[in-house]
Amino acid sequence: MFKKRDRNEIREIRHARVRKKISGTPEMPRLSVYRSNRHIQAQIIDDVKRVTLVSASTMDPSLKGQLDEVDKKGAAKLVGKLLAERALQAGIKTVVFDRGGYVYTGRVAEVAAGAREAGLEF
Repeated sequence: MFKKRDRNEIREIRHARVRKKISGTPEMPRLSVYRSNRHIQAQIIDDVKRVTLVSASTMDPSLKGQLDEVDKKGAAKLVGKLLAERALQAGIKTVVFDRGGYVYTGRVAEVAAGAREAGLEF
């Protein structure tokens, strides 16, 4: 009898496989995305020092008023823009994108698009 793996377990395996190749350095930190049913979170991480440099989320107080008017994809784009603005203020211009094992479509792609629009390069 085979046990079928759930989708999140498969995503974690895929994420571990990708993380073998992708690592954030001080010169080019890693932009990591986490997606839940209700929220999306993104952070820029320096894997050498093991520290989060910048983060943004749909739970962020600075986005509260703007999220009522948009859907989940629009909210993801706003999170990407906010993250890029904070990164540019911190002096981060280029990052390596880590999709977290998720398929690069929908909300994950919108975070990337929002970050690129605001001036982040990857």
